[in-house]
Amino acid sequence: MQFRLTRMVVLVAGLAVVTSVTSACGKYSLSSIRSLKAFKDGSGLYTKGDYPGAAAKFEEAIGHNPEFGFSYFFLGNSLDNMFRPGRRGEAANDALLPRAAENYRLAIEKLATSQEPQAAQFRKLSFEYLIAIYGADKLADFTKAEPVAKELIAYEPNDAGNYQLLARLYEDQGDYEQAEAMFLRAIEVNPNAPLAHQLIAHYYNRQGEFDKTMASFQKRAELEPNNPEAWHTMGTYYYEKVYRDASVAREQALTYLQSGLQAEDKALGINPDYFEAVTFKSLLLALQANRERDPALQKKLLAEASTLRERALALQNKQGSTVPATN
Repeated sequence: MQFRLTRMVVLVAGLAVVTSVTSACGKYSLSSIRSLKAFKDGSGLYTKGDYPGAAAKFEEAIGHNPEFGFSYFFLGNSLDNMFRPGRRGEAANDALLPRAAENYRLAIEKLATSQEPQAAQFRKLSFEYLIAIYGADKLADFTKAEPVAKELIAYEPNDAGNYQLLARLYEDQGDYEQAEAMFLRAIEVNPNAPLAHQLIAHYYNRQGEFDKTMASFQKRAELEPNNPEAWHTMGTYYYEKVYRDASVAREQALTYLQSGLQAEDKALGINPDYFEAVTFKSLLLALQANRERDPALQKKLLAEASTLRERALALQNKQGSTVPATN
């Protein structure tokens, strides 16, 4: 949901720029003036969330000036936003996504030769939204999504995100070999991007490959060594693995717990008041105590965990956070 809201903010901001630029730079033929007026009217309705009204105005804009690629994008996006998954089977609702796809495709074609500012940005968005239309949550047509994703890669071969997008399409199809290959290709394109390693870590986690997951998170943390969240994330994964997976042998569990503690120590070395890291270090120590056999060591670990727990509570009062329950 947050991603969708963020993307909508980007679209509205971009729409404002497109509208102002076209107002200043548009050609002053009668058809261009009428097209711009309809586009501006559609923009106002779009920003208010009136997508049916906006769609009608963007269609009018296209009728007056069929070469203006932005109109196709925002018409497609208005139709896209009008679609309701809960009303599948209703003819009018089902017709929205194919119409949206058609307009995204036209936007790609028209914006390819446009000299307008932001044309490249909205052409890329047209690719991304067209792929999403054919994705598993909407039309679920992999045979159409895959070639569009490959076309986007050809358009921007140095953008790691394009390979990650194709990787998710393969993953949704259960083609895990190709999915992994595309996530790895994204890393080849930009090996120093922490996000690329973070995304493949999440992919490996979805596949149940814990050691590969942690190796990728480790690489991500090494690439942003001053980001406490990167190290803390590793601590949480080590904790969850030992706590939830009863098949992990005792010695392996202790090794994982030590790795988790080291990760949380790195996070706390960067930010000693990092509430979440304090909390999970306490949980890791308590879990370690449950695996140890030496009563003296168990007592020591539990005492340290208790001290950290008290510190976490103090930080909770100071920061207004919520302390997870001790297991």
